[in-house]
Amino acid sequence: MKTKITLLLLLPTIGFSQINILNQIKNEVKEEIKKVIPIDLPTSSSSVGNIDISNGLKEALNNGVAKQVSKLTATDGFYKNQMVKILLPEEFRKVDKALRKMGLSSLANKGILMLNRAAEDAVKESTSIFVEAIKNMSFTDAKNILMGNENSATTYLQTSTTTPLYAKFNPVIKNSFSKVGADKVWASIIKKYNSIPMVEKVNPDLTDYTTNKALEGVFKMIAVEEKSIRTDLKSRTSPLLLKVFAMQDKIE
Repeated sequence: MKTKITLLLLLPTIGFSQINILNQIKNEVKEEIKKVIPIDLPTSSSSVGNIDISNGLKEALNNGVAKQVSKLTATDGFYKNQMVKILLPEEFRKVDKALRKMGLSSLANKGILMLNRAAEDAVKESTSIFVEAIKNMSFTDAKNILMGNENSATTYLQTSTTTPLYAKFNPVIKNSFSKVGADKVWASIIKKYNSIPMVEKVNPDLTDYTTNKALEGVFKMIAVEEKSIRTDLKSRTSPLLLKVFAMQDKIE
């Protein structure tokens, strides 16, 4: 190794006929350096270390939860957000159409509103689960997310939290249906529809459907914030975020 470095220092005094040999040596030296200093971590005084990467990704994820998921917990957080608004399940579209033809549009609209109100209630229970998942993120997780694709952070949270979130959301949505009278509204809707001659009777599990749609909406909004942080410098709202995501910018 020392011999190779010495030869590099003598480069100006060596004839052009030996350039190819020296280039080969230079490449070998670089390979030796890579074994000691990871090529994806800068070596200057402003370098980004493991702790920075981990803390930066945790900050980014916490920002996503605080900024985007919290919006969904407000009144109309789902209902007036066209990205995540919960519509009727496929088997109920014919119910909706039939009710509107019968002059019962207000009842159909109320049924859709109830689905979204239940989702808004449920998402209020998500914060502690997200905080736990983010806290338990390893450095390897953080580095893979940072250097991954535009939704790697969202995918990490989806993998880590979907099961506990479902378990948390489902009973809340069931209780919410009862609290706001959605169970009675839907019972009325189903009764009216099923009373129409010659129609196929319906009775889907709206609690399960709404739970899954609420989860889908949560991760969709987290993905929005992740894309913003990855592509818009103004969304990197702290020196740490600027420093860490600059690494991602360099490899694009």
